[in-house]
Amino acid sequence: MKILKFTLLIYFIFSLNFLYASSEDKRNKITKNLRCLVCQGQSVYDSDSEFANSMKILVEKKLDEGLSEKQIYKYMQIKFGDWILYDPGLSKNTYILWLLPLLIFLFGGAIIYKKLIKKN
Repeated sequence: MKILKFTLLIYFIFSLNFLYASSEDKRNKITKNLRCLVCQGQSVYDSDSEFANSMKILVEKKLDEGLSEKQIYKYMQIKFGDWILYDPGLSKNTYILWLLPLLIFLFGGAIIYKKLIKKN
C-alpha cells in the first residue's frame, strides 16, 4: 500500500511539473511572437525593457485566465494594433504584405522567361 501511495505521489508531482513546463513554453512562444514597442527589432521575450516586462506579466495573467494563444494575440492586436505581432494573420490590412512577395516572384519569373525566350 505504501508503494502505491508513493507511486501516486510521484506521478502527481511529475504531472504538475509537466503542466508548469507547458505553461512556460506557451508563454515563451507567445512573447517571442510579440514585438517590443520600445526596443527596435526585439521581441518581448528578448527585451528587458519595462514595457516588455509588463507584457510578459500580462501574457502570464491572460494564460492564467484561460485564454488561448489566438485569443491573447487578438487581445494584443486590439490594444496595440497589428504591428505588435511578428506574424500577423491574413486580413484586409495585410493583403499586400502577404501577396507582394508572390507578385515580385511572378514578375521576376516573367522577366527571366522573356529574356530566355528572346535569346533563343
